[in-house]
Amino acid sequence: MMRREIPAESPEAYVEALSGWRRDIVEALRAATRAAGDPEARIKWGHIVCFSNGPVLLIRAEQARVLFGFWRGKRLRHIEPRLKAGGKYQLATMTFVEGDTVDIGLAETLVREAVRLNNEVGDPTKGV
Repeated sequence: MMRREIPAESPEAYVEALSGWRRDIVEALRAATRAAGDPEARIKWGHIVCFSNGPVLLIRAEQARVLFGFWRGKRLRHIEPRLKAGGKYQLATMTFVEGDTVDIGLAETLVREAVRLNNEVGDPTKGV
């Protein structure tokens, strides 16, 4: 049975509720996202989703991993081959586990490119 968690009120509250390595990873990903143009962050589907002309990326802390996913992630695999495609749209995610560190420069590059793609190609959830 899955544990039902009450969604956080805000991205800040989401981070505040975390501890240890998961919080460190999420804080680093949030910092990179803000530095790369700060797409609008809100809580959707129980985790952080950033929007710029539609959804751009998600940051989701789970029990044993943190996911950093991009709606147009399949188009970002030339930048970061660890992005694994899956799900609807062109979604691809990177997984962080305990002991991993975030390459802030790489994360910023991915966010910048994902925002650029949404601006150029449009909302990834429309016309699918």
